Amino acid sequence: MIKRLGGVMAALMTLTATALPAGAAAWTLRWNPDPASQSVAAAFEGIEDDRADSHSGATHIYVSGGAYRFDMHTQDRDGSDRQRNEVKGMRTSSSSYLKILENQTWRISYQLYIPTSLDATSSFSHIAQMKTPGSGAPLYTMSLPISGGTPKINVRYWDESEQTHEVGSTNLNPIQGRWLDTTFEFKAADNGYLRWTLKDGSTTLVDRRMDGTDLWRGDDEYLRPKWGIYRSINSSGLQNTYLLIRNLQAHQLTGSAE
Repeated sequence: MIKRLGGVMAALMTLTATALPAGAAAWTLRWNPDPASQSVAAAFEGIEDDRADSHSGATHIYVSGGAYRFDMHTQDRDGSDRQRNEVKGMRTSSSSYLKILENQTWRISYQLYIPTSLDATSSFSHIAQMKTPGSGAPLYTMSLPISGGTPKINVRYWDESEQTHEVGSTNLNPIQGRWLDTTFEFKAADNGYLRWTLKDGSTTLVDRRMDGTDLWRGDDEYLRPKWGIYRSINSSGLQNTYLLIRNLQAHQLTGSAE
């Protein structure tokens, strides 16, 4: 009798272990700064506000109306041929920030507002990037190009040889002056993927995924997103302008999928 009970218990234990999955994957919120209570310095790892001191006395990146605001004036410079007012990375405390590491999967979402004064250009004009610390090409960019004579908003993946591949795009003019929802989902791996979605209210404008993307270069220390305005001055019609972002969230996929 004792032997039979022992056999039943062993069978039940085996069934239970088989039936319950270990560590199911889930999206875990890691970062969600609130402009109402967190300054630019408290929300981001670093700030690149007029590093060349081309517009002395002006603050270009600040909290405004429940959003983080990036101003750009035609006189602003970051080198002889370009402008840059950006923030980088995701700060979680005064002494720490998030690092996106190899083989991790992340989903970064936020809302953005592109005014009519922030128009597409004939040379580069980026409003979001994913980069590594230091110099070098980005891994992906959100940009405002003129393509075939039409202003666009697009996302491009940059491979290791710095060749670009368009993930998706849509016309810019109909969505300027509106709050948009955007999400980047990606795996930071040699054979990763990048998915970009852009929505105007309940309307999905772009939902594209590119597989086989090299989103981890061999010497990377870590990855970090950037937001703001980074553009060439070699385009006609540049105006004083700005960009707004709010409701930033970063989720990491944790559990068995990682």
